[in-house]
Amino acid sequence: MANPAAMVLGATGRIGRLLQLVPPDGLRLRLQARRAQAGPGSWHVFDPLAEPAALARAAEGTAAVLCLAGPVPGRSGADMADHIRLGEAAVRAAAAAGARVLLASSAAVYGARGGLLAEDAALQPANAYGAAKAEMEARAAALGAALGVPVCALRIGNIAGLDAILGGWREGFALDRFADGATPRRSYIGVQTLARVLGALLAAPALPPVLNVAQPGPVAMGALLQAAGLPFATRPAPAAAIPQVALDVARLQALLPAPLAAADPAEMAAEWALLEPDMAGR
Repeated sequence: MANPAAMVLGATGRIGRLLQLVPPDGLRLRLQARRAQAGPGSWHVFDPLAEPAALARAAEGTAAVLCLAGPVPGRSGADMADHIRLGEAAVRAAAAAGARVLLASSAAVYGARGGLLAEDAALQPANAYGAAKAEMEARAAALGAALGVPVCALRIGNIAGLDAILGGWREGFALDRFADGATPRRSYIGVQTLARVLGALLAAPALPPVLNVAQPGPVAMGALLQAAGLPFATRPAPAAAIPQVALDVARLQALLPAPLAAADPAEMAAEWALLEPDMAGR
């Protein structure tokens, strides 16, 4: 399809904003919001759960539906089950449009587990958000199979700048410190890198049912803050703390036009520094 279009549900959220700042090459984005938006962009204003007909109309003629919509953990009144409902709504709209679905899931579906986690690892979500995302994946996959809609759940790792460490830094910030002096190491992806990856996946002709999304290699949280020039204290890690959690991204690497570079704290901090003023000004 020449100059294909993709429908982005939840385009006013942080990843949606990111895609507006770093738009995918050769892909027209239709952006969904619940309220009218100022500024450029092809905006479609409706509630995807209350107005399924509006969602179906907005998805007409698209090659893919990217569902970023869903309640943020910790916000008052947030119903985590909306993640499941929104995933299924995206599949129904894609079925009518003849489109594929990409669901923004999370590494939280794996729970508090260490080691290298591949997509076929058993899911053990440790909180309501992770449990809702895991159920969203399962229900959307089942509905997609019934309706003939290809569905890919993107298990996104920590996003440098949209996370609780670099993005959540405040004066007096403290990190766990393990016996070897290291701070926690986790899978990360830079903000600009994530935007490019999402663009490549939206343009891909076919995707697997599940895909880990991160840059290769875990990153020490302390190294990320140091690279950004942000001071922090350390505290002894509790016994239940996990030193390292990493996503296996071999499947992702094989799908991209060019393999991702290994996660580098300085590069990721630089990516965030370039976009932070625009992200904060939203």
